[in-house]
Amino acid sequence: MKKLSTWYWIATIIFALMMIMDGIGGLTQQEAGKEVLKHLGYPMYLLIIVGIAKLLGAIAILQTRFKAIKEWAFAGFTINFIGAFASRAFVGDGLSLLIPPLVALAIMFIPYILWKKYERNVKNS
Repeated sequence: MKKLSTWYWIATIIFALMMIMDGIGGLTQQEAGKEVLKHLGYPMYLLIIVGIAKLLGAIAILQTRFKAIKEWAFAGFTINFIGAFASRAFVGDGLSLLIPPLVALAIMFIPYILWKKYERNVKNS
């Protein structure tokens, strides 16, 4: 159980840090983010909205009290990554730009699956 808990927290913290960095990038209107939104045809203010959502989502997955909020945060990240993949696909981007959102989705499922296993073990003990 201790090993599972350790791996869960390592994966969760790494993923949360990734989302925090990305969220800050959106809030500070980094040029790379602006170029992507312009390429995809989205308005620039979406960077701020998604940036705030990623920061709140990171906080939500790091907290341990409100399980439903944590679940919704993981759902929000899933929607974000699938939306990023679909947006890239709809504008005709190549495979090299379609893969990163899927990789991010796969990375996100690591802390999610570990969290579910940990919760199941806590409930059964």
